[in-house]
Amino acid sequence: MLTYVCVGCGATVPVGESAAQPFRCPGARAGDDVDHVLWREDEPPGPFPQNEDANPFIRYRALLAAHALALGVGASDAIFVQLVRELDDEVARVDGHGFMETPFEPSPGLAEKLGCTTGEIWVKDETGNVAGSHKARHLMGLMLYLLADSRRGGLAGLPESSEDTAVLGATTRLGLHGTEGRHPLAIASCGNAALAAGVIAGAAGWPIDVFVPRSASAAVVERLGQLSADVHTCDRLDGVPGDPCHALFRVAVTAGAIPFCCQGSDNALTIDGGKTLAWEMISAFRRSARRLWGASRLDAVFIQVGGGALASSIVQGFCDALRLGAIDRLPRFYAVQTSGAYPLKRAYDSVADRILERVPLVVEQGFSPASDRERAELMRNHPAIIDDEMRFARTHRSAFMRPWEKHPHSIAHGILDDETYDWAAVVDGMLRTGGWPLVVCDDRLMDANVIARQATGITVDHTGSAGLAGLMKAVGLDSRLAAEHVAVVFSGIDRT
Repeated sequence: MLTYVCVGCGATVPVGESAAQPFRCPGARAGDDVDHVLWREDEPPGPFPQNEDANPFIRYRALLAAHALALGVGASDAIFVQLVRELDDEVARVDGHGFMETPFEPSPGLAEKLGCTTGEIWVKDETGNVAGSHKARHLMGLMLYLLADSRRGGLAGLPESSEDTAVLGATTRLGLHGTEGRHPLAIASCGNAALAAGVIAGAAGWPIDVFVPRSASAAVVERLGQLSADVHTCDRLDGVPGDPCHALFRVAVTAGAIPFCCQGSDNALTIDGGKTLAWEMISAFRRSARRLWGASRLDAVFIQVGGGALASSIVQGFCDALRLGAIDRLPRFYAVQTSGAYPLKRAYDSVADRILERVPLVVEQGFSPASDRERAELMRNHPAIIDDEMRFARTHRSAFMRPWEKHPHSIAHGILDDETYDWAAVVDGMLRTGGWPLVVCDDRLMDANVIARQATGITVDHTGSAGLAGLMKAVGLDSRLAAEHVAVVFSGIDRT
């Protein structure tokens, strides 16, 4: 049965047997200082999907909450596949193309530039994804769930024959188009997420309110208007911490809007679609003609972090694959932030300090780690202490994750979130695998972007290549990386 549980307070949301929604934890209370984030508790069936359908929401459907909900209300697998294809057709009508597997390939040019002559750097290229970034993956998974949920009892009554379905006008019957009775969607974003939300909402015919900062690109605002989104410009107030767009988004949700967002703390379902990126990385690596996963495995993944949904999705997606036997160990996860704002790094350091205060080698012998790598490896060997301290951190959130005190600035504006909303999952993933967070300055971000474009020919923006900037810094700190199989995600296209 589809069930979610809050990793902060333990509240359970039995979606499969009630009208409850796995959005925000129902136990969340203002000021309780608990990190309320819902995670899926029931385990999707194995084995790891092997089919090669080009659409990731069909290939990996057995692992998705939307699929579990559809089956739970009596729909067949064939009807769910039909829903995906029809929504995808509408996405293509709005944006020019639908969802397909995005490239994940080694880049010899990047490896040479970074001196990784005996290793490989694999690039997950999201610049050609729907709306030009990875964000649409999060929101497609969420929309599929909303459509399945809006037709509870309706999906089950549809004919399974594709011929009969076409005759009856399946698009209308499956819930696409028509706004009557629908609560509006809402999202806060400075660019890519807003565009992705506009495309997916437009494809489904669902009204949406988008909250953007006054600094949002005029081209982005214009495109949102073309997508029939209601755009609300938000001003930052002096002395008031936090993102004003997110604050007004929360007001809209409280008033009844559906959180159609890329923060797992506001809607747990946003992680679901993002996991497809991790699963594609694993599938592509496994089927490479030159290797078997067990013989040559991915050793490290560098992920740029703003709000944290991308990193959280990839960490959780790899964990799913480990449970299903697709991989036999996790890679090390490294989070990359800009010197303009690094709330995740601050949270990681606070948790790490508490862990080290309990490690026997430190407490009894006075050992002091000499590097980030040494500290990470030392903590990784004490999973029980990690468990305890992450439980404490999730119930004392403000001691670890709080809004950045200054107005953040960076050329990588897409990762300038005042808070890392999905911070705990990312910190936990780094602690358990021996990775650590890196902070990079704008000069390195610009250098990384130039190298990324020259070596790969991919028109990635500075936010999208920020993970590579972190790898460039880490290679100088950890000699292992030069001989390993390392992945980076180019998460968004340069719109300039």
